[in-house]
Amino acid sequence: MMPKQTTDVDRLVGLRITALRKARGLSQTALGTAVGVTFQQVQKYEKGQNRVGAGRLREISRLLEVPVSAFFEDDDAGGTQSDVFGFLSAQGAIELLRAYALIEDDQLRRDVLAIVRTAAKMGKHAEPAVAVVAE
Repeated sequence: MMPKQTTDVDRLVGLRITALRKARGLSQTALGTAVGVTFQQVQKYEKGQNRVGAGRLREISRLLEVPVSAFFEDDDAGGTQSDVFGFLSAQGAIELLRAYALIEDDQLRRDVLAIVRTAAKMGKHAEPAVAVVAE
């Protein structure tokens, strides 16, 4: 009998657990303790190395305050949910969103958004950095 293999769905669920856990500001240890597993097991779930059982996934969704369906692709939304999780997996995205959400002044928030948009445009047109070595 062949051992069970993880699938693309297992990896997708793991990536979404990671994004949602980070968005809530939880460590792997905190999530693991809350659902009754070790942080190593949470790591395996997040990497898609181990499957998350239905009961455990339900408990994780409750802790992260999302429906269980948030861990699966939403084809009916035209890829919107997949796009959001793609953005959240970018290095620093969650920290940027968390800091942005703390800005109370509407004008300052618009200014920060304008700065980020300008930086993004500059990044697209920037020349690759070349290291200069002094002799």
